[in-house]
Amino acid sequence: GLKNPLGARAMYLFNKGGDMGYRLHGSPEWFSIGKAMSSGCIRLMNQDIIDLYDRTSVGAKVIVM
Repeated sequence: GLKNPLGARAMYLFNKGGDMGYRLHGSPEWFSIGKAMSSGCIRLMNQDIIDLYDRTSVGAKVIVM
């Protein structure tokens, strides 16, 4: 849900079948986006993670720069 700490959606990142422990996820606290306030996850505004989730298929390659 929208008040969930992982926001409206969460995308789990795997490497060779193993969970990397990192997520792409929304945040109910829009003011925290862009600040070091997580354990390494990539936080997005809820509307952005919903859009990305809807455009991405399971198994898609993710490159973090």
